[in-house]
Amino acid sequence: MIDQRDRLRPAGAALPLAAEWAAHLARDRRRSEHTVRAYRAGAERLIDFLGRHWGGAVDRAALRAIGVADLRAFLAERRGEGLGNASAARELSAIRGFLAWANPGHGGPRIAGPRVKKGVPRPVSPDEAVALAEEVVEDAREEWIGKRDWAVLMLLYGAGLRVGEALALTGAILPLGETLSVTGKRAKTRIVPLLPQVRDAIEDYAVAVPFGVSRDTILFRGAKGGPLSPAVVRRSVRGARGRLGLGERTTPHALRHSFATHLLGRGADLRALQELLGHASLSSTQVYTAVDAAHLMDVYRHAHPRA
Repeated sequence: MIDQRDRLRPAGAALPLAAEWAAHLARDRRRSEHTVRAYRAGAERLIDFLGRHWGGAVDRAALRAIGVADLRAFLAERRGEGLGNASAARELSAIRGFLAWANPGHGGPRIAGPRVKKGVPRPVSPDEAVALAEEVVEDAREEWIGKRDWAVLMLLYGAGLRVGEALALTGAILPLGETLSVTGKRAKTRIVPLLPQVRDAIEDYAVAVPFGVSRDTILFRGAKGGPLSPAVVRRSVRGARGRLGLGERTTPHALRHSFATHLLGRGADLRALQELLGHASLSSTQVYTAVDAAHLMDVYRHAHPRA
């Protein structure tokens, strides 16, 4: 759908190119509304910048000529507007995708994104978690693999599963209900609630996987049909966090930590959290009170005028 802003642009403007890009992301890549809006805005900013930078109209043919110096100049302008490292890295990743889509085979120059300083480990924010999962999906070589990776990461972040627990699930969990039975460490079984978004992700994958799903076989398959390896999940996340400029703390297991910390921050009881995470002792769960306090202090220091 063409945005109302398109009607306000001059007839010769290149905005329809950004609108086509957004339509492709929504229709063909099934990206979220938030991502489509953000990626379209990035494409619009690039087109606007290049129009001023080059002094002429910007179309697909013109985009083939973009060079390293042009991209660096664009990022310098964006950084001058106050864009942080992580946001700049994500915008650069979106721009690369836009250029590759506009001219297949001429994806534009490759430049290193800005680095994010290492700090004290803290939870992955909700925006970072979603951005990470979407970046992993964007990089998938086949659509069904993208759906698989999205479902796995949603289980870690949306249900608090360990990587091994998610990959051990079989087709017996289907059809899904409002809860999921998970077998964790020491063969201990627990029941976790399933958010509609997590349930939808699993069901979409189950329909798309080309190897079929049966009750007695592993649910999540590798590219050749065997069980999906945890190393593949970690490698995908490592590549995505590098493209987004996120720190090394952003691992698949960090998504489980974030699930716990965000619940605690919203008032979840420690005993209930212990059950959801499958911890044998409450002391294992209590570590999240320290993490939550550290995150609170981080917010305070950045937000309070006297801090």
